[in-house]
Amino acid sequence: MQPRRPPAPALLLSLWLLLSLAVRAAAREHPDVPARPPAAAGLPRGILQLAARAALHFFNFRAGSPSALRVLAGVQEGRAWVDPQEGCEVNLVFSTERYNSEEEAEERLGKCSARVFFKNQKPRPAINVTCTGLTEKMKRQERDYLLYKQVKQLKSPLDIVSIPDSHGHIDPSLRPIWDLAFLGSSYVMWEKTTQFLHYYLAQLTSVKQLKTDNDGIDFDFTVLLHEFSTQEIIPCRIHLFWYPSKPLKVQYHCQELQSPEEASGMEEASAMAPTELSNF
Repeated sequence: MQPRRPPAPALLLSLWLLLSLAVRAAAREHPDVPARPPAAAGLPRGILQLAARAALHFFNFRAGSPSALRVLAGVQEGRAWVDPQEGCEVNLVFSTERYNSEEEAEERLGKCSARVFFKNQKPRPAINVTCTGLTEKMKRQERDYLLYKQVKQLKSPLDIVSIPDSHGHIDPSLRPIWDLAFLGSSYVMWEKTTQFLHYYLAQLTSVKQLKTDNDGIDFDFTVLLHEFSTQEIIPCRIHLFWYPSKPLKVQYHCQELQSPEEASGMEEASAMAPTELSNF
């Protein structure tokens, strides 16, 4: 018996061509299923932390409660995708802590999950956020009303040079004013955030309490916002109207070289896109 001859090179080439054609034909059967961009392609550094802070700015404004203010503790997990034509989508889970805890024994940590979508380099990202482990509603309302009474009893006009002072100290009697400024600034910082720019409240430089015909608190603030990537300090004037358990109303104007629609805005918490505030 003669040994079997190996396949000729021409036969192997023909088989390879047939296999390639079959693979291409299979791909053409599903033309409407686009490949999702790689998770790491074109993402700015620190995008998960930036998205978490944007979600918290949005959350704080929507909550409308100085007693419910939260800050970022850490990002547990997350993933981001970039579409060059649409923008950047971030899905993440992160932990938070109370911004101003009055009781040391009270649980400070909470947990949030969020979807944040940055429309290319435009500000005001679209956000859906759900948070748990928050202060009980009754306790939060009691603290808000106590803060409300403290502010109503302040002398007018307020003689305030800056909060914090040059040593970074906030006088306890002025803490309610700072917390309200932080609350109003949350809206401004969320609306100005992009996938490359993010802000933090650095200082409150002036406060003017306005007289109202109702029981609400009406303030004009001037604040300094710190933009991290450029290290710029941006002055913003914020008009805030607040009453416990009512939607927060904010108007603002920031002094910077950009188009008017990006430099100023106004909003009421009840008019925002839907979100979930667990334990609220």
